[in-house]
Amino acid sequence: MIAQLTGTVAHVGASAVVIDVAGVGYRALATPAALSELRTGQHTTLHTHLVVREDSLTLFGFAAASERDTFEALQNVQGVGPKMALAMLAVHSPDSLVAAVQAGDQKALTKVPGIGPKVAARLLLELGGRLVLPEEGAPASSMDASGQVVEALVGLGYQLKAAEKAVEAVSDGPVGEAAVPETLRAALKSLGGSRG
Repeated sequence: MIAQLTGTVAHVGASAVVIDVAGVGYRALATPAALSELRTGQHTTLHTHLVVREDSLTLFGFAAASERDTFEALQNVQGVGPKMALAMLAVHSPDSLVAAVQAGDQKALTKVPGIGPKVAARLLLELGGRLVLPEEGAPASSMDASGQVVEALVGLGYQLKAAEKAVEAVSDGPVGEAAVPETLRAALKSLGGSRG
């Protein structure tokens, strides 16, 4: 899993940035706020999340680890994919999203394009207690990264429900960022699809 990129900004577009890391250009989709902070030639570090699909690998970039962690938590909600999660972070900061969820503020969530009252209600229901910001100074690995493993399994062709069950079966509670590859291997083995 590519969790971070440090390099030189090669290009800033309307929806993505290209970071040159040792001569290799990585394209990452990002929020307008994150893109507005970047300039060509600038040395920067982006916190990233790699979405694995059967036909593509898409990198998403964030200025802060808390944004990436919130992005990952949002995708654990049924019907919320990476593009909708990115749209939510384009409209709300992680702090305001947590505040909206804790206050049950459906109206705040419907400000995001593509989110109507039904989806907003489901988000509030499923994110309650799950969407919390890490304590100051707490390592990002304390966040649950099991969604990344499920996403990877779905990208490899497994059904969502089967992927979720496999991840639950092989993990005792939250999955740390560092444990993602190991958890993915164990889940593949339990599904009978070990690639190694």
